[in-house]
Formats: sequence, structure tokens, C-alpha cells
Amino acid sequence: MAGKNTKKRVYLVDDHPIVRQGLIKLIEQEAGLEVCGESGSVAEALDALKKLSPDVILVDISLEDSNGLELIKIVDDLGLQIPMLVLSMHDESLYAEHALRAGASGYVMKQAASNTLIQAIEKVLDGEIYVSKEMSSQMLKMAFRGSGDDTRTGTETLSLRELEVFELIGRGNSTREIAEQLHLSVKTIETYRAHIKDKLQLRSGTELMQRAIHWVETESHRISE
Repeated sequence: MAGKNTKKRVYLVDDHPIVRQGLIKLIEQEAGLEVCGESGSVAEALDALKKLSPDVILVDISLEDSNGLELIKIVDDLGLQIPMLVLSMHDESLYAEHALRAGASGYVMKQAASNTLIQAIEKVLDGEIYVSKEMSSQMLKMAFRGSGDDTRTGTETLSLRELEVFELIGRGNSTREIAEQLHLSVKTIETYRAHIKDKLQLRSGTELMQRAIHWVETESHRISE
């Protein structure tokens, strides 16, 4: 009974029920961990967090009603002091720094091995930051080099949703394809495209596409430099 009380409580936020079921099985195989709740949206998570006291929150970036970074910011603003670990399909090299700046304690890609996720959970529970070794090395490089890369600095002005749209443009998706992937209207995506062009001071859709392709290629290869 005493052993059960020492288990660390994990709360899951992911909009795919099958993914949550898999995570529950994985986490509860660990003697020192248990899942205390799950949800697929920011609204559900916030409601549950008022009643539960998790030791760590595992959150995806793309959610039903918003995105995981918004939840991270809200939890941080509420002063709940619960470490939050991002688990996402989004490329770590493109999103990890955004997640950490929002207040996350770590970032793990869903393609990572299951033992990597458990190690990440344990690390953030100990009050440390978790990113992959490659990403950690890259962040140290960037800290020493400074932020002299104009392309990189420009994207820092984008919101997370704008960054998602920008990435998908860079990966060759049309406006309609982006709308389908993000479950938004074509008109909404067009609005995001306009905002991105304004923020990055781009004059046309062609310039936007060229800049997005260059950014995706640069960021994707940055870790291996």
C-alpha cells in the first residue's frame, strides 16, 4: 500500500484515443508510474487538472481544440508548477525550442523508442530538462553562435499555428491539403498564409513557398551539422 502511494501520477493529453491507450499500457508497466487521467483537448485537460494532482503532464502539440503549447502556457500562467513533457510527431529540430520557450520541460518524438519516453518522464520528474542528445548538442551550438541566422530569427515571430502552416507549405502541401491536415477551413489557412507573409515581409506566395522550403531543409539538417 505504501508502494502504491509513492507512484508518480501522469496525466495524458492527446487527441488520438488509440495513442492514449498505448501510452497507458506503456506507462503502467513501470512500477513507479501510473496514469491518473487522460483527455483529447485543452478544455478537457484544464477541467480535469482542477480535480487531479498529476506529477507530470504528457501532451501532444496538435489537439482537438487548440495546441499543446497553449495548454503549457495556461498551466504555467496558473502557477500549477507541474512539469510538462511534449510527445509529438512534429520534428524535434523544428519544434523543441518553441516548446521549451513556452514552458515545457522536455520534448520527445513519437517515433522514439518506448524506453526513451520513460527516461524522459523520469528526467522531468527529477526537475531536469529532456531533449535528445542531438538536439541538446544543437542548442548548445546555437547558444554559442548567437542568433545571427535571419531565417531562424524571422520564424520566431510566428505563432505555433502559423509555424505549423509554414512547415506544411515547406513540405509541398497545397492550401487545401493543409486545411485538411489541420482540420481548418481553406479560408482560415489563407488568413494564416497572409499573416506569415506580413511577419516575414514576403511579397508573394512564391516567396513564401521558397522561404518555407528553405527553412524546412535548413532546420531538418541543422542537427547533423
